[in-house]
Amino acid sequence: MHHLGLALGGRPAEGFARRLMLPVSKDTLLRVVRRRSVEPRDPLRVVGIDDWAFRRNHRYGTIVCNLERRQVVALLPDREQATTRAWLAARPEIEIVARDRGGGYGEAVAKALPHAIQVADRWHLMENASRAFLDAVRKSMRYIRRAIGATTIDPDLLTAAERLQYEGYLRREDANAAVMSLVRDGTAIKEIVRRTGLSRGTVRQITRGLRHEVFRVRQSSLDLHLPRLEAFWCDGCRNGAELWRRLQTEGFRGSLRVVGEWATRRRRAELASDKQLQRVPSARTIARMMTTGRDHLSRSDTITVAAIEAELPTLVAARDSIDGFHKMIRRKNAGDLRPWLRDANGSLVASFANGIAKDEAAVRAAITSQWSNGQTEGQVTRLKLVKRQMYGRAKIDLLQARLMGA
Repeated sequence: MHHLGLALGGRPAEGFARRLMLPVSKDTLLRVVRRRSVEPRDPLRVVGIDDWAFRRNHRYGTIVCNLERRQVVALLPDREQATTRAWLAARPEIEIVARDRGGGYGEAVAKALPHAIQVADRWHLMENASRAFLDAVRKSMRYIRRAIGATTIDPDLLTAAERLQYEGYLRREDANAAVMSLVRDGTAIKEIVRRTGLSRGTVRQITRGLRHEVFRVRQSSLDLHLPRLEAFWCDGCRNGAELWRRLQTEGFRGSLRVVGEWATRRRRAELASDKQLQRVPSARTIARMMTTGRDHLSRSDTITVAAIEAELPTLVAARDSIDGFHKMIRRKNAGDLRPWLRDANGSLVASFANGIAKDEAAVRAAITSQWSNGQTEGQVTRLKLVKRQMYGRAKIDLLQARLMGA
């Protein structure tokens, strides 16, 4: 009964037990799981900490894992600094704590276990660096349009959908101008929100220069398969149906029409002309093109990237800085961290570099240490599976009992 309850929960285990000729109610199964729950008594030396959602954007908890034994040791009811600090302070034997880059857990560890080594999560460092470059591209969109000769747009050449986006862009530009005039007058963000009626987040985006894209591209089901699709195209496969069949063997579940439209756009893109460069790609697309090797770009994309690099050396410097950071983590070369911080402080990714400098000890440990928080992320995925299996109605003690018992 205990093993059935651990593996399946309440009602599914009850039905399976009946087929095994072991009649038992779902309440009894869950009661057995709860009663047999025992906290691990192994000494804790290396732990990983991360948050998880009871309900996304509303309520969160904290998961703590023993990284040496690869097991969950505690679920905390919230992600407040005081709760985490109290739990850690009761276990002074902990020597290493792997965590994400959120400030709350770092401060809790510093106060509860000042002797412990903190290790930042390597995946989050890589992802934060890529996001910093994307933000730099977004801030430079006005200059990018000028660099590739697209400062003016002829509305008569736009499709109906593109015209709607362009009209929205003009409205956003009016709002941006009003907000920036208030910023230049020294008006506080709270007062700008009250006067304009815009949200605080929108005002912050405007002040940081992140709202200057004309055409925003929707996420496509092809996004995850674009590298393989490009590889098939470069190998000489130009037929949409054949590309679709090959992608299906790679796990693609989309329709033939999606791949056929991509092949048509790709074919037209190879006929580069000045008129085609009037349409500026999205900031995300430009960031991808600038970080992709030239051998893997189409002719039109190569021309676009070359025009941007010629006119915006600061953006090129930001890209090289982020590329250097990625290489530093991959090669585990912590000696390059200080020189990288000096070089990055004067670039478009200076805010990211400042965040790395404030958390330098944990970042240095992430580069050199064998420990990382990836294992904790895996346990969070397992926790979500168990929680959804119980339709999200399990209390924290039952979740903990099932994760620890397994």
